[in-house]
Amino acid sequence: MEHIVFQGKQIHLDPLELKHAAALAEASAGDPELYRWSPVPQGEEEARAYIETALAWRDAGTALPFVIVNNSTGAVIGTTRFFNLERWPWPAGHALHGRETPDACEIGYTWLAHSAIRTPANTESKLLMLTYAFETWRVFRVCLHTDVRNQRSRAAIERIGGKMEGILRAHRMAADFIARDSVRYSIVATEWPAVRDKLEQRLQKSYR
Repeated sequence: MEHIVFQGKQIHLDPLELKHAAALAEASAGDPELYRWSPVPQGEEEARAYIETALAWRDAGTALPFVIVNNSTGAVIGTTRFFNLERWPWPAGHALHGRETPDACEIGYTWLAHSAIRTPANTESKLLMLTYAFETWRVFRVCLHTDVRNQRSRAAIERIGGKMEGILRAHRMAADFIARDSVRYSIVATEWPAVRDKLEQRLQKSYR
C-alpha cells in the first residue's frame, strides 16, 4: 500500500504504526463519555489491538490508517483512516480498465483527544484526505458513516459537506456492542469543488 504523509498548517497525518500505541492510549484517556458512540481504544493494550487490526486491513489493501499529530506540540491527538477502498470491475476496452487507484472509499475511525475537540484538527484532516481522494485517486464518491445516536458526529459530517443518504439498519457493531443503525453520508466528485471551498474558508477563519 501507499506510504502517504499529509502536511497541514496545524496538524499532520502520519501512517499509523504499532509504535503509536502509548500515544493513542494517552490521547483517549480522561473522558470515556466523549467516546460513547465510537470504538475508541482505552489503555495501551486496547490501543495495540486497535492498531494491529488497522494494519491488517492496510496489508490486505483495504485501508490506509493514520495518526493525527499536532504540529506545535508533536503530540498525537487522534486517528483516522481511509477504508473500504473500492475498485470497480471496469470492462476491457473501457478507459478506466486496469485503473490502479480506488474508485470510491470511506473515511472513518476518526476520533480526537478531548483537547482537540472544537479545534481545526478535524476540518484540516478531512480537507487533506478528501483532497487526496478526489484529486489524486480521483474517486467518484467518499462515504462517511456514524452511529445514528451520535449527534456530535452527524453535525461534524454535515459541516464538512456530507450529504445524508439514509439510515442503514443494524449496519455495524456499535461501541456499546449492539447492532447499531448507521447514518450514511457521502460526498461525490461533482460536489467536491464546493466542499473544498467551504472547508478552506472555515480553516482560513481559524488561522486568524
